[in-house]
Amino acid sequence: MSADIYLWFKALHIIAVISWMAGLLYLPRLFVYHTRSETGSPQSETFKIMEERLLKVIMRPAMIASWALGIILLVIIGQPDWSYELWVYGKLLLVVALTGAHIKLAGHAKMFAQDRNSKSEKYFRVINEVPTVIMIGIVILVTVKPF
Repeated sequence: MSADIYLWFKALHIIAVISWMAGLLYLPRLFVYHTRSETGSPQSETFKIMEERLLKVIMRPAMIASWALGIILLVIIGQPDWSYELWVYGKLLLVVALTGAHIKLAGHAKMFAQDRNSKSEKYFRVINEVPTVIMIGIVILVTVKPF
């Protein structure tokens, strides 16, 4: 495949990752505010709509695109000697962890949608940092390639 096509796939992958990360960072913040609203209130119902749309319209498609484009970059286009570079496996492990965080957040959105949230505002403030820490690890592995 030509270098131009590779660069287009890489650019699309970066765009998808940025979109996914934006959702992963914003959704827990919505949960923080949602915990402050009274169950059944107009404000709570608005948060439910916002959370659902964020997940279905932005986060889920961006996650799928991130995975698909990442696989294309690794397998179809191929990275020279990527199978021998340990940083790739570290990145993949962290991307799996990021996917786990996405799934966990989707579960919280489902609980809010059913008016069954039992977590505190403080809990959501703490888990809001998890995607950030994982993202920092991924960026360091991809940029520095420490091993």
